[in-house]
Parts: sequence; structure tokens; C-alpha cells
Amino acid sequence: MDTQYEFVVIGAGAAGLAAAQYGARANLRTLLVEELAPGGQALLIDGLENYPGIVGPLSGYDFSEAMRTQAEAFGVEFLTASVSSLRKDGDRFLVETTEGTIEALTVLLATGAKHRHIEVPGEEQYAGRGVSYCATCDGPFFKNRRMLVVGGGDAACDEAMFLSKLADSVLMVHRKDRFRAQRALAERVLKNPKIEVRFNTAVREIKGSKKVESVELEDLGSGKVYGEEVAAVFVFVGSIPQTALAGDAAKDEAGYLITNELMETSVSGLFAAGDARVTPFRQLVTACADGAVAAHAAAKYIDALRGEVYA
Repeated sequence: MDTQYEFVVIGAGAAGLAAAQYGARANLRTLLVEELAPGGQALLIDGLENYPGIVGPLSGYDFSEAMRTQAEAFGVEFLTASVSSLRKDGDRFLVETTEGTIEALTVLLATGAKHRHIEVPGEEQYAGRGVSYCATCDGPFFKNRRMLVVGGGDAACDEAMFLSKLADSVLMVHRKDRFRAQRALAERVLKNPKIEVRFNTAVREIKGSKKVESVELEDLGSGKVYGEEVAAVFVFVGSIPQTALAGDAAKDEAGYLITNELMETSVSGLFAAGDARVTPFRQLVTACADGAVAAHAAAKYIDALRGEVYA
């Protein structure tokens, strides 16, 4: 395996795939490192319907595969490996992976974010036995059975809509008095006769024997705690940014990387795109745009390193 690259992208979600494609098109020797399958959280999308230019629902898997194939056609090299550390040595970065050390002139962190847990009794115990963070992955196992969705953002509403195709009874609870999801998506959920929404409600415990059988809920207004029978609990309450590799690069209070409009972090030559960075809107289309901008900026940065800036 060759170990010297101009542009190394860590994370093969939408941001990483777009960045790698644009990097290769800019004639940068580009490596995309991913420990799992290309696609990231896009793989969880049942029907992509709001991406510009795509008419009609397209699965997240098909969308991701198209991006991977396109990047490969432009010359992107792929490496399946985990990255354990990233450090800068002079003008180069050293990327330590399970497949060896990679050298890079520029690095893009497109490592995304992982699902946040609700931290209640039973959540860890029943993970994989009724507690899930992916409706499209696990929803079909609970077809025609009552399911609970926890959360009030885009992901929660989107997944609740998907689950309503599998069962006649989906209970959805949110701690606040209204959804924070996009208005069109929230209204779609509220109008769905198969979805019962309870605001100002929190999960206090998940119960069962060998698998999930019920939950204890609390009405946050009255303080009343009561039980509901459900076969599964799907949790969508936000994400934790995966930014540990960035070291001393500036982050906000939640741990997201702070970048400028060129996706540059506070460490020269280190870029961030997609869900790993501070951004007011997290969608596939914005992640792809982030990646394209980052690749373009990386190419300009390398030109400057080599004294080849076009005047």
C-alpha cells in the first residue's frame, strides 16, 4: 500500500464521498479511509425525497453506492481501516490506521456524529433486543406491533413516518411542547393517523424479560408516571460529534469542530465537513456542499505550500 497522499479524507459519509470526488477531480492524490461501509448515516434513509435533482424516493443505500462509484471513477482510492490518531509533523499529517501509517499534505475530517442515548434503565440492557437507533434497519422485525419513537427532530419524525408503514400504532414522545423538526416533516407526522404524539413526555424506564415489552413514561407537566406496552423503542435524540482525532483544533461546547467558510479548522491543512462541524443545518445536500468546498480549499492550500498559487 502506498502511504503518501495529497488529500486524505477520514469518513465516507456524504461529506467524505463528495470531498473525495472533488479532490480527485482537482487532480489531488486522494485517499478515503472508512472503517465501515461507505454512506454513513445516509444508509439509514429509507426514501430520499428532498435532494435537489432526485425525483421520487431513492434509498440511502442506492444514493451512497452511486456516490462511491462516481468517486472511484474519478480515481479516489479507498481504504477500509480504523484511524487511531492524527498528528501534524511539519507540513505533513501522519494518520495512524489499523493498516499502517499514512502521510498527507491535507486531511479532511468527515467523521460525522453518533446517536445520543437517553440514559435510562433498560436502554443498554435491551439494545438489539427492542431498543434501536435505526428504524430502517430494525423496524421490519416489529411489523404490525406497537412501537415507540423518542425524539422531536428531523430524524425522529422521518423514522416515525417509516415505522407507520409497518404498523398501525406508533407512539411518539418528545420532552418539549413542540417538534424542532422542519415544519413540513412535523406536520406530516401530526397528520398521520397511525402516529400518536405526546409532547412534554419523557421515557423513565424500558422494561421486559428477554426483550422489550413496555416502557414507563412521565408526563412532565403533571409528574404522573405510567406504563405503556410496546414491542420496540426507537431513539432519535441527537448526536455526539466524532471529533476526538482533531486534537487541539477549536471546537464548540458540544464538541463540534469550528470552521470558516472554506471548511478550514484552526489547524492549518486540517479541514472538517458534514456533521462533525458546527453548522446551522444538517442535511445530505449541505454535507455534500461542505465536502466540495473543503476539497477545493485543500487544493488551494497545497498550491500555496508548493508556491504555485495562481496570481
